This record gives sequence, structure tokens and C-alpha cells, in this order.
Amino acid sequence: MSDSTVKPKTMVLVVDDEPQIRRLLRVTLEGGGYQVYDAATGQDGIVQAAQCHPEIVVLDLGLPDLDGIAVLKRLREWSRVPVIVLSVRDREDDKIAALDAGADDYVTKPFSGAELLARVRVALRHSEKEGDAPVFRAGQLVVDLADRRVTLAGREVSLTVTEYNLLRLLVRHAGKVLTHRQILREVWGPNSIEQTHYLRVYMAHLREKLEANPARPELFITEPGVGYRLVEKE
Repeated sequence: MSDSTVKPKTMVLVVDDEPQIRRLLRVTLEGGGYQVYDAATGQDGIVQAAQCHPEIVVLDLGLPDLDGIAVLKRLREWSRVPVIVLSVRDREDDKIAALDAGADDYVTKPFSGAELLARVRVALRHSEKEGDAPVFRAGQLVVDLADRRVTLAGREVSLTVTEYNLLRLLVRHAGKVLTHRQILREVWGPNSIEQTHYLRVYMAHLREKLEANPARPELFITEPGVGYRLVEKE
């Protein structure tokens, strides 16, 4: 009796503005057994990553609309998908910048198809499966990390840069307690880890804007003496 269960192929998103390179990567990756989607611009790459949920991204740095580093930073706001940078830039500074921005690997052009497939396999083995959903929901709160859009009961809420950065951090760790020092370090930087009054003020701002009753918060929970926790998404 034949087995009718077919294992779905691993999805790869290629973001590169050169049609010849996209064709080469498609042939190489499909030959390696992967399903391939592609994008010719950084913005389209971000949209496709949010919509298609690829398991790995191959990203060029020289894109026509957004620099690849900017695309990488946008992806890292909400996703831990493995990203392999594929670029003609071979300076050490470029490689360091990409890795610091969250790249998992860096391959220079021209490249060997066999080497690229090997690096894809390695990146997939090391990949984490958590935290890739771009939309967070808890009650009437909806946070779209890909579009940087926050709504409450269907109404868009305007947040300052710091308020959004704090909310994004809590969303990425929803259900987990973040200590005061962790939050201060991530949002305000390592020189601010003792400035707990910053955190109290901005948590009050988020509660005023996003809680039905800020005096009795149901989303942004205080863990006395420890830190804060955003309730798990539903």
C-alpha cells in the first residue's frame, strides 16, 4: 500500500533585484528540493516574508529601494527566520554589519550552488521556530509587527518610537516575564539599566493607550519586584 502523505517542501524566499541571479537561485534551490518564492525589491521581500512565512531567506544587500541591511533589520523586528546574505560586497565591514543586524550567514558572489545549499542546510538546522508570527492578538489588541501597526478594538493607535519599541519587545516575549534590567537594556541601551523610572513612565503610557482600564491592567501585567509580562496571545 502506498503512503499518500507527502512531506511539504521547505520554503525559501529569495530577495534579489537581478533576474539572472533569481533564476539561478531558483534552479539551484528547487534542484535541492526546496520550494522557492522570490522578490525583486526590499519592500516586496518584507511583505512576502510576512505573508508566506518562509523557513529561510536568501537576501541580497544591493536592492533598488531599501538597502539589504535595512530589510534585515525590519525582518528582525518580528521574525527569527534564518537569513543568508548573498552579496557582491566582500569587505569585512559589510560582513560585520550584516551579521550584527541579524544575518545567520554571509555568502559572496559569485558563489557555488553546492556551497549555498550546504549553508542553507546548516542555517535550517540552527534555526529557531519561535517568534515568527508577524501579527499578535490579545483580546481587542492587535499588533502587526511587519506593518508596525497597532489597533485596539479596530481603531488604530498612535505610539511614539519608544512606546512602540517597548511594546514590540513585550510582544516578542509574550507570556514571559521580562526583568526591568532586560527591558531597559533592550529599549534604552546598556547605560540605562538602572533608570527604572523610564520604564514606569512608558508602561503607564502603554496602559493609558491600550488597556480598557489602565488602573486595572489585563494586558500589561506587573510582576512585583521583577518586571513586566504581556499576556499570551489568544
